[in-house]
Amino acid sequence: MIVGVPTEIKRDEYRVGILPVGVEELTRAGHKVLVQAGAGLGSGLADHDYLRHGALMAAGAEEIYGQAEMILKVKEPQ
Repeated sequence: MIVGVPTEIKRDEYRVGILPVGVEELTRAGHKVLVQAGAGLGSGLADHDYLRHGALMAAGAEEIYGQAEMILKVKEPQ
C-alpha cells in the first residue's frame, strides 16, 4: 500500500500525520510511505529524519494525493 503524508495546511497546525518511527514500522511491513517535503518542520522533524527511516519525499501535495492509497493527516482534508 502507498501511504501519503501531506503537509498540514490548517492555520496554526504544526503537527504532522506520522513520526519517522511510524514510517519505519510501515516500510518494514512492506508499505511505501510518501511524505511531502517539509511536512514535519513545524514539529521539529527534518526531511532527512523521514528519509533515514525509509520514507520517499514528494515535492507537493498533488503528488501525494495522486499516488497514495491512504492519506495520514492530523486534521481533516480541506
